[in-house]
Amino acid sequence: MAKERLAPEVQTYIVQALACFDSPKTVADAVKAEFGVTITRQLVETYDPGKKASNRLAEKWVTLHSETRKAFLEDTSKIAISHRAVRLRALQRMAERAETMGNIALAAQLFEQAAKEAGDSYTNRRELTGKNGAPLPAAAPAVVLYQLPDNGRG
Repeated sequence: MAKERLAPEVQTYIVQALACFDSPKTVADAVKAEFGVTITRQLVETYDPGKKASNRLAEKWVTLHSETRKAFLEDTSKIAISHRAVRLRALQRMAERAETMGNIALAAQLFEQAAKEAGDSYTNRRELTGKNGAPLPAAAPAVVLYQLPDNGRG
């Protein structure tokens, strides 16, 4: 199907999906599911400004791609799995299913992963404390070098 024959909403969908790093195959499959239109991966690539195949892509699509990508990268709050509560709920469902199936080893791994998730093991946050949670001692003073006299050695 030629690019000109795609409805504008399909074109918009393709550009935005590519901007969110979906693969051409994923986009083609999604277009078929969403709009009932069968397209090839090669056609999808003509809407990706980063591909050679898009050398004749209209400026409005390039702009939409750029704006969508910027918004996507700046706002991860719309991605469900980026939230701890969503991940913990999913882990709980998996653990319950593993237990029901009698897969105790998998359930134990999922419990451990959930404990790490709840305990901030998957963050870059680090809290440094001294013994028994006391504050760290003040840093030792830097070594001071003194200029020694040359004792007439010149």
